[in-house]
Parts: sequence; structure tokens; C-alpha cells
Amino acid sequence: MLLELFKWLSQEINSFSVFNYISLRAVLAVITSLLVSFSLGPWFIKKLGDYSFGQYVRDDGPTDHLTKSGTPTMGGGLIIISVLISTLLWADLTNNYVWLLIVVILGFGLIGLIDDYSKIKNKKSDGLKASQKYLLQSIIGFGVAYYLLMNANSPEQTDLLIPFFKNLSFSIGAIGFLILSYIVIVGSSNAVNLTDGLDGLAIMPSVMVISALGVFAYLSGNSIFSSYLDIPYIVGVGELTIFCAAIAGAGLGFLWFNAYPAEVFMGDLGSLSIGAAMGTLAVIVRQEIVLFIMAGLFVVETISVALQVSYFRYTKKKYGEGRRIFLMAPLHHHYEKKGWKESQVVVRFWIISMMLVLIGLASLKIR
Repeated sequence: MLLELFKWLSQEINSFSVFNYISLRAVLAVITSLLVSFSLGPWFIKKLGDYSFGQYVRDDGPTDHLTKSGTPTMGGGLIIISVLISTLLWADLTNNYVWLLIVVILGFGLIGLIDDYSKIKNKKSDGLKASQKYLLQSIIGFGVAYYLLMNANSPEQTDLLIPFFKNLSFSIGAIGFLILSYIVIVGSSNAVNLTDGLDGLAIMPSVMVISALGVFAYLSGNSIFSSYLDIPYIVGVGELTIFCAAIAGAGLGFLWFNAYPAEVFMGDLGSLSIGAAMGTLAVIVRQEIVLFIMAGLFVVETISVALQVSYFRYTKKKYGEGRRIFLMAPLHHHYEKKGWKESQVVVRFWIISMMLVLIGLASLKIR
């Protein structure tokens, strides 16, 4: 019933010619999701507190993080609600790409919800087993990749596009596309999840990267702009600009409550869903390598964990005791251990993310 109402509202809105412009609807989507976040935020956080949905902090981390224990988590639900309301209101609901992203954010959000609830129920900082989480992520990730492969209308929609070079792309075949898409979607989901360790650290870079992907979506969905910039023209992908705008507004609204000292954490519910949406967007607009650049912060954070774990296991097997490369992983904790204040780490990482996003956007013209 509620979905039918949104469909009716969407049709009524689109009946006015002024709302046919994606750019206008994108602006309205940002404003809508931002206002929904602001309006529902205090009530949502209070409810999380009332139900004792508090964060459990790992006891081997920075000692000043122990004070964060009990802070309401699963705030990612506020982001998802805001995104859904804004997207259903302003996007073209006959567009399959829009529904695919809705499925992604809800599917990975459900995995995060189960993981968060497991932590609260077991009163530990560990939720689902890694194998369980990856299995659920893999099912959705491969499902999305297969859907995109089956609905590709041209080779450009499955080729690997190389940025900064004019008309340079490689055919990777159906199997290559499936594997690459899976890695990008699931990898992005887990990368954002690993980065979400400090107040506001993960959400702002996510907003910047997804906003940039919204620019790619807008340009790729326009035959004139895509031809001029030598990027693949993909029919209907321009509507994803609305979805990206909705996430940007919802993310900024959430940051209002997540900024240091945080009143609420997004939890895996938010980080897994936002990361998966980011990866899916990059796959759809054929900008996987550009995503690797723009989301460099998330990539480095993930690599730091992989290196730390691998080196610890290697040295333990060789020398009988595990040794570490970093004082603590992920990387943001390493700098905390070196004496940086939490707010310093967050803002400096934001600055780095902004620079990387600008480099990614420059690939549109530098060819």
C-alpha cells in the first residue's frame, strides 16, 4: 500500500515538465533525504537507546574508545530510510537500475542488521562469522553481477574501461565481468565496514565518492555528454543520479549525529549497505578503476588489515610469535596509537579522500 502511494506520487511529480530534469530532481532528493534524516534522527536514536541497541567496543583498541561502549548503533537504518523515501519520491520508478540499487541497499543492509543484532545479543564486538557474512554477501553480489550481465545491451557495458586514456578498454568476457563485479561490490561493502571505526570517518568519504559516481551516472546517461567525454552511453543510468543524491543527503544528515562525539554509530547495517551501493554504482557506470582511485582511503584501510593479519600469521609460524607492521589495524587506529587525536585522523583522512575524488573526476577530461 505504501509502495503504491509512492508510485502514485512519483507519477504525479513526473507529470510536471519541470520535474523531467534529472538535475532538479537530484537537488530535491538531497534536500528530502537530508530533512528526513534531521526530522527522524532524534526519535530514531532515542528508540535505539530505549531498546538497548548499544555498541560493543573491542577491548584491545585505543583505551579512549572504551567510553564509546553503549552508544546506540544500527544508525544506518536512518540512512536507509531516508534514502528510500527520497528515491521513491523523486526517481523514475519504472527504471530497473533504480530498483536494483534499492535491492542492493536493502539486501546488504539486512546482512548488516543480522550482524549488528548478533553483537548486541551475544554482548561481543564480533557478530556473524566471517564465512557466514561472506556467503550472504556473495549470494547478493553474484546475483547483481549476473543481472547486469544478462541485461547488458552492448559490449561497452561489460568491458573494463581504462581511465585517463582515450577509447581504451578491454573485453574481459562474461566470466571476467562476473568475477570483477563480485569483487567490486563485495569488496566495497567490506572496505567501508572496516573503515567505519571513528566518529564520522566512513560516512563523509562515502558521500564524496557516491556523489562523484552520481556525476558519472548523469553523464553516462546522456548521449551528448557521454559522446563528448568518450565514456560509455548507458540508457537509463542517468536516473541513478537521484539515488546518489539521496545517499548524499542522507549521509550528511547522519553525519550531523555521527560527528565527534558521536550520538549514534551506523553499524554494519549502514556500512555494508553503503559500501555495496558504492560498488554496484561503479560497476553499472563502468568505472571500477576510477572507484579504486576515488575510494583509495577505503582501499588502503582494507590493505592495512590484510597486511597486518598476513604478517602476524607468517611471523608466528616462522618465529613462534606474531609480529605487527602497524601499531594497530585498520590504519586509522595506527595513527591514533601514534598520538593523533581522533578528530585529527578523521579530518585528515577526509582531506585525502577529497583529493582522490577530484583525481577520479579529472579522468573525465584527461584522456
